[in-house]
Amino acid sequence: MKLRYLVASIAGTSLAIALMLGFQIDWRKAPVPEALAAVSDWQPSPLRMPAPPDQLLSIYSNETFEPVTVAWRPESPALQLASVALPEVRPPFEIWSGTLSAGETLDALLSKAGLTASDRAEVALALAAEYDLRKLKPGYGIEVETSLSGTPRRVALSVDEGVRIEATFTDEIATRRIVPEPDLIVRAADTTVQNSIFATLASADVPARFAVDLAEMLGGTVDFRRDLKGGERLQLMWRETMFEDEEIGQPSLSFVALTIDETLYEVVWPDDNSGNATIFIDGELLRVFAQPVKGARLSSVYGNRRHPVFGDVRMHTGVDFAARHGTPVYATAPGRISFIGRRRGYGRVVEIAHGSDTMTRYAHLSDVPEGLGVRDRVAAGDNIGSVGATGTATGPNLHYEVRVDGRPTDPMSDERLAAAASQIETNSSVLVRLETVRAQFTGLLDQEVAAATSERL
Repeated sequence: MKLRYLVASIAGTSLAIALMLGFQIDWRKAPVPEALAAVSDWQPSPLRMPAPPDQLLSIYSNETFEPVTVAWRPESPALQLASVALPEVRPPFEIWSGTLSAGETLDALLSKAGLTASDRAEVALALAAEYDLRKLKPGYGIEVETSLSGTPRRVALSVDEGVRIEATFTDEIATRRIVPEPDLIVRAADTTVQNSIFATLASADVPARFAVDLAEMLGGTVDFRRDLKGGERLQLMWRETMFEDEEIGQPSLSFVALTIDETLYEVVWPDDNSGNATIFIDGELLRVFAQPVKGARLSSVYGNRRHPVFGDVRMHTGVDFAARHGTPVYATAPGRISFIGRRRGYGRVVEIAHGSDTMTRYAHLSDVPEGLGVRDRVAAGDNIGSVGATGTATGPNLHYEVRVDGRPTDPMSDERLAAAASQIETNSSVLVRLETVRAQFTGLLDQEVAAATSERL
C-alpha cells in the first residue's frame, strides 16, 4: 500500500514537472498576445495647449442662460534674472590727440599726452628722421597711441598739404612719410574788372593771390594803375589740388585773358609745370618767361611792400617764388658763376654774371650742387641749388633778383633775360597750345553755367 502511494506520488511529481517544463517552453515560443502588443504600442496623447491669450470663453448663467464673457489669460511663472556685473573691457591701447598752439613746443605737446621725458625724446628723434621739426607751425596736429603702461606705440604728425609723418615703436622704430593722392580740379571764371584786381577776384570767388601772378606776367606790358578803368573783361582758368574735400597746397593759374580797349592780352601756363609762361597780344606771341623754379607760385613781386618779418614798408628788390623745401632751382640764362656763399638777409646765395653788366641772384637756398664753383659756366636750365628758407625768410621760397650795373631791376621787365619771341615764333606748338587752352576754358565755363542753371531749376 505504501509502495503504491509512493509510486503514485513520484509519478504525479514527474508529471507536474513535465507539465511545468512544457508550459515554459511553449510560453517562450508563443507569439505576443494582441492585447499585450497593443499596450506596448501605446503613446501618450499630446497635452492640450491652453487657449491663446486673447481667446474668449463663454460661460452660461443658470438663471438667465445668457452668455457671460470672461477673458482668460494663462499665467506664466515670473522669470528671475540674476544681475551679474560684467567686467570692464578696455582696449589694449589708448589714443590721445592734440594740436600745436602758438609758441608751444613739440616736447610740451607730447608731455600733455602723458609721455615720459625719455619717450618724448625718442618720439622726437623718430619724427625728425622724416621731417625737419624746426618747421613746425601752430595748427599742426599730432596723434599719440600708447599701451596701457603708457609707452608709445604709434605717433602721427599731420603737417602741410595733408602729409603725415608716422612713427611706429615695436621691436624696431620705423618712420614713414605718408603723402596723400589728391584730386586735380580745374575751375574757370568770367568776370568784369572793378576798382582793383584784388577786389575783382574776391567778388568772383577767385583766389586773390592770382593778382600777384597777373602783376608779374603783365606788369611789364600793362600799367594796371593807368590802363584799368573798370569794366574790362577778365577770364581765368586755374587748377586746385583737393584731398578729402580740403584744398592742399596753392592753386595755380593755367590761363588768363584780359581785354583792355579792344586789345586782348593772354597768358598760358603749361600743364607740365615747366614754369615757362607764354604771353600773347591779340593772338600773337609776345615773349616767354622762364621761371627759375618750375611750377612754383609767385608769392611776392618787385617793388615797395610791407616786409613780412619786420613789418615796415621797404623796397623788395626781386620776386619770390614759393615752393617746397628742396625744390630744384635753375639758371634763367647762360652765364658764369660769380659768387657762392652767404649774404646778410639773403642766406645762402648763388650769383651768375650774364655779361652786359647783368647779374642774377638766387637767395634763401638750402644747398648748392656738389662741385659747383665760382667761375664755372652754366647754361639756361642748369641746376644751381635747391629752395630753402635760409636768411630772413618766413618759409621755403626762392628770392630771385636781376641787377643791371649793380642796381636792381624788375625781373619781369628786363627783356635781356626773357626768351625772345623771335626764337620760338616758328614753333607751331605754342599757338596750338593757345587754341587748346581757349577751347578748354570755353568748355569748362559752359559746364559751370549749365550746372548753375540746373541748381536754380
